[in-house]
Amino acid sequence: MYGVQLWANLPREHKMMPPRYRDLPDAEIPRVRRDDGTEIRVIAGAADGQHGPMEEIVIDPLYLDVTLPAGVSFSRATPPGHTVFAYVFEGAGDFGAGTEVAARHLALFAGGDEVRITAGPSGVRFLFVAGQPLREPVAWRGPIVMNTEAELEQAFAEYRAGTFVKGGADA
Repeated sequence: MYGVQLWANLPREHKMMPPRYRDLPDAEIPRVRRDDGTEIRVIAGAADGQHGPMEEIVIDPLYLDVTLPAGVSFSRATPPGHTVFAYVFEGAGDFGAGTEVAARHLALFAGGDEVRITAGPSGVRFLFVAGQPLREPVAWRGPIVMNTEAELEQAFAEYRAGTFVKGGADA
């Protein structure tokens, strides 16, 4: 059994929007099954015409759970300038230029327009994530991520005063 969380850092102008959380059971994740045995669970973004249920995320990420049988390859065009990584949680594979990545390791891809991953002898399963980098400063403490230490101090003062969460589904 696996459980994974996607936390999205938001651009400065969206940091104080009402918070959202969504539990996404496996049964709600659309699947793409290719003839070569590849299975892609589409969580956010799209693959082969299927759209993931995690929508309206300000940063518009791509988030796929990909399973490849032994020797099968997965190719994906990537927008220029996006950060792209894969986290392997089962098996191993070639994640470009002969670089083998095994379970519990992450591959960070250099800039380019396409990624190609080939499963090793026992197949591979990985999370494939891509998104536009914010290129903003990051100030982080506990569950709160802001852009400056001053913004963090203000956020924690509002939290202590009970005014941090502004709006939301219950407001």
